Amino acid sequence: MEHDIAIYLTKAMESLLTAETESINGRYNSCANRCYYACFQAAIAALLSEGIHPTGQWNHQFVQAQFVGALINKRKRYESALRRVLSDNQSLRDKADYRPELVTATQALRALRRTRLFVTAIRQRGGVAQ
Repeated sequence: MEHDIAIYLTKAMESLLTAETESINGRYNSCANRCYYACFQAAIAALLSEGIHPTGQWNHQFVQAQFVGALINKRKRYESALRRVLSDNQSLRDKADYRPELVTATQALRALRRTRLFVTAIRQRGGVAQ
């Protein structure tokens, strides 16, 4: 299981670094997409570290509900400030991927800021150095 946690944290960092690069290069829709997935992958690592597993595959609704419900509300493992990060980033990703709208630089930078906080909190809780 620790191996799986490490893999998801690696994926989260890779997605975050890609989001950073996409933002620098003005590709804000791609940045929004990678911000969401960085948080999604980090949340899976956090859930695994707490012994929480889905019955099937990891899906977005399960990960969001369990991260907020179990790890923030019930077990108090993470600050309540992280409660909306997954849902906010998913809404922005939905705009980037599925709607005839463009993500703005401001929206992308806000998503990056949220994502950095989210991923850092999970990495620190898991004992993984920056």
